[in-house]
Amino acid sequence: MTTWLQVSAGYGPEECTWVVARLADAILAAAEAAGIAAECVESVAGSHPGTLRSALLEISDDDATFAETWPGSVLWVGTSPYRPNHKRRNWFVQVVRVLPPGEQEAPAWRDDELEVSMMRSGGAGGQNVNKRSTAVRVRHKPSGVEVVARNERTQIANKRAALVRLALVLRSRAEARREAGQRAQWDAKGHIERGNPRRVFRGPDFSEDRSD
Repeated sequence: MTTWLQVSAGYGPEECTWVVARLADAILAAAEAAGIAAECVESVAGSHPGTLRSALLEISDDDATFAETWPGSVLWVGTSPYRPNHKRRNWFVQVVRVLPPGEQEAPAWRDDELEVSMMRSGGAGGQNVNKRSTAVRVRHKPSGVEVVARNERTQIANKRAALVRLALVLRSRAEARREAGQRAQWDAKGHIERGNPRRVFRGPDFSEDRSD
């Protein structure tokens, strides 16, 4: 089962983009430790090196148990890496679940917006290589974003999955840009729930608080 998680700094300041990058890495590392396939399929950089305003993660888990433990607000408790004299020590970001390709309709695109090409799906090599051109690559010409879908059994299904994946990536970018432009409203708008965090991390090493 495929689950998509979006990690977002919301309207938060640059400290929150530092948290997003570490949290995305923490989720991927936890998935790897659990033997679960996971990857970051799209990210939007923050203003400082090594920071992310948004990250879109694809989690492949048999029963989605792992992915369901992450959505909600996440708190990092620590000193700002950019403003060491800042009094604030609590920084919130958010993890939300977005619908994977199998649970939503493929969007409608104009033909001149897309460049679609077929490719051979990967195999084990030798005699077992899949010689059928079932995988699909879709490039969104206006943005240059390119996605590939190869997990479905048919070319039609892979094309549909690629189109939905493309839509998710573009939406993730758009939301990140919008939130970056409105981060000055962070204190006035409760875009990310600040209370009752789902998980808490602390310190420069971003270690998870297991005290609960």
